[in-house]
Amino acid sequence: MRVVYLGWFLQRAGYGACPAEQFKIAEYGVEATLARAHECGEWQLPDETIVDFEALLGLYDSQLASAPLHEVLAAERRLKVFLASGASSPISVTT
Repeated sequence: MRVVYLGWFLQRAGYGACPAEQFKIAEYGVEATLARAHECGEWQLPDETIVDFEALLGLYDSQLASAPLHEVLAAERRLKVFLASGASSPISVTT
């Protein structure tokens, strides 16, 4: 999830153009994986989310290649703030 959320924060800073829904699909995939792991011990992403994860990994790779270090560090700070907040998700599909 770290890459998904950092990618989201970097995109919000102007580095990337993936649909917000793609980030949400990846987020839901992790939630489904965690639920399944608690139920039966199987740690496997749902097949239907793998393509979205691959796209977001590619986005993050390109963000790291193009975003200046201060933007990457700002995304890291935003991730820490989000994690400390107890909120369920930083991703909004309405913006």
